[in-house]
Amino acid sequence: MNKELNYYLQLPYRILLYPSPEGGYAVEIPELPGCLSQGETKEEALAMIEDAKRCWLIDALEHGDPIPEPASDEEYSGRILIRTTRSLHRALVERAREENTSLNQFINYQLARGIGYKPEKG
Repeated sequence: MNKELNYYLQLPYRILLYPSPEGGYAVEIPELPGCLSQGETKEEALAMIEDAKRCWLIDALEHGDPIPEPASDEEYSGRILIRTTRSLHRALVERAREENTSLNQFINYQLARGIGYKPEKG
């Protein structure tokens, strides 16, 4: 099925906004590779990314390029299965005990801290 521009413009794409080293703000839409912009203020950067998104989508539609849709929370179960070495497993268990927490909670905390993740307040 061919979807039109307005369909994609209404989708809830994730927008990342962060301070730019040169000043102002950089902004991007990770699901649309190369779709980024900047602005002197947060408001300007957010307005600019909407324009960049529109241009990105128009170009993709004109060239018949695939357009990824935003991932939904339904795609993430919250369950991750990993394999590790016995020595790392032991070290994690020992640190969790030192912190008086479960291994699961300790690993969750370390993963979040490692990527600078701050849960949304709600």
